[in-house]
Amino acid sequence: MIYSNNKKLIILDADGTTIDAYNAIEKAFVYHGMDLGDEESFQKRHNIFKYLGGLKQFPSNLRKNISKSNRKQIVDTLTEVYRNEAALYSGIPEFIRTLMAAPDVIVGLITRNITNEPLETLRQLFARHDINIAEFDFLIHVPLEEKKTPHFRAVREQFGVNPARAGVCGDENKDYVAAINTGMHPFMVSYGFENFLRLTKKFDIPEEIISKTPGELRERVFHSLEIPTV
Repeated sequence: MIYSNNKKLIILDADGTTIDAYNAIEKAFVYHGMDLGDEESFQKRHNIFKYLGGLKQFPSNLRKNISKSNRKQIVDTLTEVYRNEAALYSGIPEFIRTLMAAPDVIVGLITRNITNEPLETLRQLFARHDINIAEFDFLIHVPLEEKKTPHFRAVREQFGVNPARAGVCGDENKDYVAAINTGMHPFMVSYGFENFLRLTKKFDIPEEIISKTPGELRERVFHSLEIPTV
């Protein structure tokens, strides 16, 4: 296939890749008298149990999370925490602003954020870090029941980008699979929802593509996109 441009594409993830989601979720849990457990244990858990705590926290958290009304209250609180307190990881605001300013680089966000009116939530969160999400080339919220794969492919095809010049930043195996299945390079991180051992041992993700810090992610992406660093 012949591509009509030489543009590059980078797809960002929100929770656990650019946003410090663990600390935001923990604050919401504490407000409701719940215990998320330590971050290392949180990263090791299977997605089904991610928000119910470990063996120690599970019974109490389940009781407080069992009714539809309780779950709504938790999401309401999480939304307020995200909009008013949650933070991007250190160095990520500058990382994103540099990407947005880079010529011939298409950059945007594809997320499964679970707060109320997630795009408004993200607008407020990013605005506190001097980033206007309206300036992204694309911004897509994916419902929990949908996979990211078709959305990744649709964005790449929309902008006519060669998959060899496209990358996806993510912190979960699902991000890795979706990137691979759409022919794009996965820039994985191990400081988010899944840690280094889980990514490499449980899912056999090559350690060579995993960044252990936001700073390392920044360097990998900038080098790949040929963006000069100071």
